Amino acid sequence: MRRVLLCFAIVLPTLTLANAQQIANGEGLLRAMHDRYQATWYSTLTFTQKTTTYKPDGASKVDMWHEAALLPGKLRIDFGEPSDGNGALFVDGTVTLFRGGKVSGSRVNVNILLVLGFDVYRQPPETTINVVKGEGYDLTKLREDVWEGRPAYVVGADKGDLTSKQFWVEKDTLLFVRVIEPSQNDPKTLDDIRFLDYRKLEGGWVAARVEVMVGDKIVFTEEYSDIQTNVTLDPATFDPGQFSRTHWEKP
Repeated sequence: MRRVLLCFAIVLPTLTLANAQQIANGEGLLRAMHDRYQATWYSTLTFTQKTTTYKPDGASKVDMWHEAALLPGKLRIDFGEPSDGNGALFVDGTVTLFRGGKVSGSRVNVNILLVLGFDVYRQPPETTINVVKGEGYDLTKLREDVWEGRPAYVVGADKGDLTSKQFWVEKDTLLFVRVIEPSQNDPKTLDDIRFLDYRKLEGGWVAARVEVMVGDKIVFTEEYSDIQTNVTLDPATFDPGQFSRTHWEKP
């Protein structure tokens, strides 16, 4: 028994040190996130989204969206009734917008929430690392902090810095919980986006509430319902040429 305890005492610090070395920077964290869930994370996701936009005068506007994801890299949003043909397709770094069933615009766009909240668990770590680096996050900076009362990793910013591009990951679960980055609508302002109310579903987790803060004010929220994972989705759902003819909500 003494020999067993002695061996355990020797091996345990070694394993602890190995784990600490593994997550020594942002790259190590992204690899650890992938490795934790790669064998189980769901490949498809659908949900209905209550979208609330808060205006400076205190008024708010509520819309219902329908979203479907094929991981990694593909997200479809139908704004309002799918039959209206209004929405967006995020496909492998490009967003295509639709109005009345017709393309109204297309541009290069990396949806960092899709990358860090979902794709990271399904695609090779090197792919995620390259994308995140390309978006300007400093992966050499890694520190620990506290988020919602729980320990968290912070990548891209030193302690006390809430202006540099950065993302936060809960330490125990390795789930993405926060990103701070310049607003796409106004790069002079910062969006502080939080993934909240994580729920365990088949194959992985989903944050059922998303909040976007500017300064100390909430400007946008998402609340998910009817969340389904590993559902069958027609690949045409994510084809810009078939957007108006394919609706995952009505299989």
